[in-house]
Amino acid sequence: MERLDRATWSALARDHAQAARDLTAAHRERRATGEKHAVEDFLFTYYPLRPAALERWSPGAGVALADAAGSAFEGARYFAMTPDGAAHLDTSAFLAQRGAAVRFHAELLRAVAGRAPRFDCFGLHEWAMVYREPAGGHRHDLPLRLGEAATDEVVETHKIVCTHIDAYRFFTPPAEPLNAYRPTRETQVAMDQGGCLHVGMDLMKPVIHLGPAIPGALALQAFVLARDIRELDMRASPYDVSRFGLSPVAIETPEGKAAYVAAQRDLSRRAEPIRAALLAVCEDLLDTCSPGEDPRDERPAHLLAAARS
Repeated sequence: MERLDRATWSALARDHAQAARDLTAAHRERRATGEKHAVEDFLFTYYPLRPAALERWSPGAGVALADAAGSAFEGARYFAMTPDGAAHLDTSAFLAQRGAAVRFHAELLRAVAGRAPRFDCFGLHEWAMVYREPAGGHRHDLPLRLGEAATDEVVETHKIVCTHIDAYRFFTPPAEPLNAYRPTRETQVAMDQGGCLHVGMDLMKPVIHLGPAIPGALALQAFVLARDIRELDMRASPYDVSRFGLSPVAIETPEGKAAYVAAQRDLSRRAEPIRAALLAVCEDLLDTCSPGEDPRDERPAHLLAAARS
């Protein structure tokens, strides 16, 4: 087991907390005043993510923190102390509570990593979420860049090929039959692919669900990636996001499609090492199981299903 002296891990924890505070400062300021930001606040409203949780550094599994007596790690959930006062993640205790979640994320991450990404959706999932909705009835309190009728026409004149359940489930009823696929929660492992913006953003899910098992630096990398993906998602959406200082990616035009695919490919490449690192965390945890051991998540099944969504 790797061992960090107190000066080293204290500095890592301090620097991590400051970096997280810098990343969430604008959101926390808006929250204090009640202001909303349809682009930047998404990660804190769609995901069960709290700024305070992002600030908490963890070494992850397989690292002992020397001289941890009296620190926040002594007595922390899932952490154990060695006789000489070092703290470390108790993988047995962690798997006893979150084993099923570890297995699920390992299966999904492995499947996506082994599947060729696709770059032919052009972000039309966001357009399908407002298709034939009345003005004022949309998810975001923003005007549509092309207006209602022209937005509907974009949907009707393009092929919709969304493969991700957590985008498809927000399609309007008239848009659902226009999609080439019928993704479900049960088919998610078989259908998710790395070109999908939502699949890239969803790398935040193992970060959130597996908490202290995820090294702090990896958690922040996943957050920054998700933030950048969300920006492209909204720039390519039918919404007018100019009030946030963002220019549109006009996917209804050939030039806009090319720009979207180029940005999509870049984000997909950035996601690959983060996905690989998260998968390695899951596999390393599962490798600590005794032969024949089947770690289970002790939460009720409906709560585990909700965690996956």
